[in-house]
Amino acid sequence: MKGLVFNIQRFSVGDGPGIRTTVFLKGCCLNCAWCHNPESICQKQELQYYEERCKMCLRCVEVCPTGAIYLQDGMKVIARSLCNMCGLCADNCMQGALALVAKEMEANEVVSIVVKDMDYYKNTNGGLTISGGEPLLQKDFVKAVCQRTKVLGIHNALDTAFNVNWETIEEVLPWVDLVLLDIKMMDAAMHKQYTTVSNERILANAEKLKKAQVDFIVRIPVIGGVNDTEENMNATALFLQDAPRLRYVELLPYHTMGIEKHDRLGRDTVQKRFATPSKERMIELSQCFIRNGIKVHME
Repeated sequence: MKGLVFNIQRFSVGDGPGIRTTVFLKGCCLNCAWCHNPESICQKQELQYYEERCKMCLRCVEVCPTGAIYLQDGMKVIARSLCNMCGLCADNCMQGALALVAKEMEANEVVSIVVKDMDYYKNTNGGLTISGGEPLLQKDFVKAVCQRTKVLGIHNALDTAFNVNWETIEEVLPWVDLVLLDIKMMDAAMHKQYTTVSNERILANAEKLKKAQVDFIVRIPVIGGVNDTEENMNATALFLQDAPRLRYVELLPYHTMGIEKHDRLGRDTVQKRFATPSKERMIELSQCFIRNGIKVHME
């Protein structure tokens, strides 16, 4: 069983309780305007170009078999439509200016990395978190990894937006100890405007999750000028009131880390430079949940 993995982050402390290993899978069925991991969106391999590292040795031009990299008016051009993702340019770039985004890995290969930090998991109540993108687009791979780690006594968390069929979720849930559920906003029209998809299926699945026998945490990216309103947070709190296995809501202020990543992928940076809410504003929004008896964590 193989999956397309774009990062494995050990000693992570932001993706669930304790010290964790977070495995990031490529591919997403949302396209959030503020996405801080744009390399996770496309389900296929991609090439990143770190222009600031390039020494213009032109080795990449020499080895590219399709002519996708060439000089024009003294500037390096990457014709991504010609690239076949062979990786020769990245293999021959001594400065690391060119790199393939992801790596195809076997489930056992991922597990062999995860188990290296078993002692840290035990001492901090940590474990494995599988994230994305949307990891459930690689449902069989997620299931294969989580089956192996659960047998080893590792706590499994799944970071997901839930924009998939409930049958897909049901197949994976028995091997998951904790769901990290991303809820962007409650208004359907705004959700489609900023993520390209409606939130109808997401909220329908969340309703079913509230009745399932698994703990979950709701994570809300707080985007200035978009969802940072009392109206949105009050509506979310009302939606979550009848959720006995909800641990808490985590409010995550917007940051700008994704902008440079868009440039490395050769995409037009359509990402609006959204505002980062102030600490005072985050505290105000947290009260919407506290008033409804819901615990809140903030960065």
